Amino acid sequence: MTARNINAFAGGWRISRVITDRRAGTMGRFDGRADLRADPAGGLIWEETGQLRLGDGPVLSATRRYLWQGQGARITVLFEDGRYFHDFDPSGAGAQAHHDCPPDVYDVVYDFADWPRWRCTWEVRGPRKDYRMESLHQPG
Repeated sequence: MTARNINAFAGGWRISRVITDRRAGTMGRFDGRADLRADPAGGLIWEETGQLRLGDGPVLSATRRYLWQGQGARITVLFEDGRYFHDFDPSGAGAQAHHDCPPDVYDVVYDFADWPRWRCTWEVRGPRKDYRMESLHQPG
């Protein structure tokens, strides 16, 4: 079974994320949660909080926020300020998206094959970036 639409994502998700920085030759880890709640303007607000550790560095508090909007079968993800980020179709086992942020390129693959557990894997490349970020989301 897979996610069918934006409403399937409402609620809380535990997140385990591994970041492989190929340029620096280091690994990082994020453990936290995302809460997706109704946005009065429509869609969902993605609010992510947790603890991030990059390499041997200190543990940091990390947050991020996105706006999710249902667009037919697709979900459009916007930055908090309303700028377009990417969109994907959650109705299949996998979905891909691309985001250009010159001079960097962001590519993501979503995997909903084990729904309600799901994964997303980002590959980010640019003149000063070369990393992979793999996130596992589980209900809770």
